[in-house]
Amino acid sequence: MRALACLIVVATILPGPVSLATSARAESSVSVRVIVNAKNPVARLERRFVADAFLKKRTRWDDDSAIQPVDLGQRSSERAEFSHEVLDRDVSSVRRYWAQQVFSGRGVPPPEVSNDADVVRWVAEHPGGIGYVAAGTGLNGVKTVEIE
Repeated sequence: MRALACLIVVATILPGPVSLATSARAESSVSVRVIVNAKNPVARLERRFVADAFLKKRTRWDDDSAIQPVDLGQRSSERAEFSHEVLDRDVSSVRRYWAQQVFSGRGVPPPEVSNDADVVRWVAEHPGGIGYVAAGTGLNGVKTVEIE
């Protein structure tokens, strides 16, 4: 019963669909944008969908094309923010998750690139690409999606 009361309170104070950059959860300093290939028809995605895509629990877009996530390096502040805000985990928890997946033969983590420009380039080159970058990053060949 207490969990239900908490859920009702949370549901009444959280706004409707918002982008990651304006989420009430992290309005103080959120600076990460989720991006997809410019040819991808999506304009908004549910937070759970994005998390499942990066944890490879979901591997296909609605049109049945492969989802191809890309991560920044483990020491990136954008990765820490993305992991916290979207995956509801810290980077070390995500690393442990992937170690278990690899050890059990159930999957491999998304490729890691070293900077935002490399994320943009990777997503632009992969039709099913999805990534995240700092708010001020140029978006040549990709577009920002709203996170609900």
